[in-house]
Amino acid sequence: MNLGLEGQVALVTGGGQGVGRQICIELASEGALVVVNDLFAGRAEAVAAEIEASGKRALAAPADITRPDQIDEMVARAARHFGAPVSVLVNNAGIVPERREKGGRTPLFLDMPVDDWAKVVDLNVYGTMHCCRAVLPGMIERGGGRIVNIISEAGRVGEANLAVYSGAKAAIAAFGKAIAREHGRHRITVNSIALGAVSHAGIKDGPLSVDATVDNNERLAKMLNLYPIAKGLGRLCRPEDVSGVVAFLASERALFVTGQTLGASGGFVML
Repeated sequence: MNLGLEGQVALVTGGGQGVGRQICIELASEGALVVVNDLFAGRAEAVAAEIEASGKRALAAPADITRPDQIDEMVARAARHFGAPVSVLVNNAGIVPERREKGGRTPLFLDMPVDDWAKVVDLNVYGTMHCCRAVLPGMIERGGGRIVNIISEAGRVGEANLAVYSGAKAAIAAFGKAIAREHGRHRITVNSIALGAVSHAGIKDGPLSVDATVDNNERLAKMLNLYPIAKGLGRLCRPEDVSGVVAFLASERALFVTGQTLGASGGFVML
């Protein structure tokens, strides 16, 4: 299936690892020119090099997305490098509260330091807003674009011990709907993808390890009960389960899909 991404300049925030890395690789495989953003230069460069080694084109673009000046420079640099403005933005970068309680749990709202609220909101909410503000003028000028926000099911249902994070992710979904309404006339679509627990190759122990099975990890067996399709597959979501959904929403195939929140969480939430 041709998704129509050939030659599109795609900026992926938090693209240096995990889900972000796989999104970069997936978009590149569809012919997109990928701008790999990460706070850490080494991670962005490694993913960009991986894409280039596959015969596709990529640009490492380290930047702090809580800094509007750095985002503006990144977007301008991408346009200079590829000779075209960003036409696909994937707001993937995010942060959860620090795990400070016993057992590695995130704190209840009343126990969470106020300074930690700002960290969560600044990156998840303002980072997304800054990136949208930076790319929208170029999308309007070229006559269209795609924005895909990676959020969490916590933003749709609310999660204990994740009150500020839940609020931040809900804010992104609502913000995306408003931008979709404002810029539909410019042929710009804006959608969100809500995730649940995602396993990563870099995690060696615990239920989020890709090597975890119901036979060797008791916590995984319990977690699978929350995700209907995961229960059938015997595993949690993996980055490649997300990247294909992103590619679809970024493509011409999803031209008439906008203002939506699509759960890619194995049925954790059904709306």
